[in-house]
Amino acid sequence: MKHSKGFTLIELMIVVAIIGILTAVAMGFFGDNVIRSNRSEGRAELTATAASLEKCKSLYGAYNAGGCNVAAAIATDTNYYSIDTTTRTATTFTLTASPVAGQPQANDADCTSMTLTNTGVKGGTGANPADCW
Repeated sequence: MKHSKGFTLIELMIVVAIIGILTAVAMGFFGDNVIRSNRSEGRAELTATAASLEKCKSLYGAYNAGGCNVAAAIATDTNYYSIDTTTRTATTFTLTASPVAGQPQANDADCTSMTLTNTGVKGGTGANPADCW
């Protein structure tokens, strides 16, 4: 009886199939974690913009004062989110962080946008808005 050294084609195909299945499962979990971690950038920019508006209120007496140099629309550092001042009056503001189209965060179905008001109320939209903050 002759013993061959090596692998058969069937054994190699089984190993490749197992590796493919494990990779597919791992990529699903990894992709969700990346999207969730990128939300922190949107939250940080919302908080920083709110702090700038509060500074304007303390210096000029209004969130929409002429000397206040807070832009109406701001992009985050990696351009995952666009921060918009949806409502900005002398006494109130509402900031909204929306994912930029074509960026990874545009695929975030759980949190499609995040909001922050002058009273500190945090909100969000999407399939699971509680995950936004």
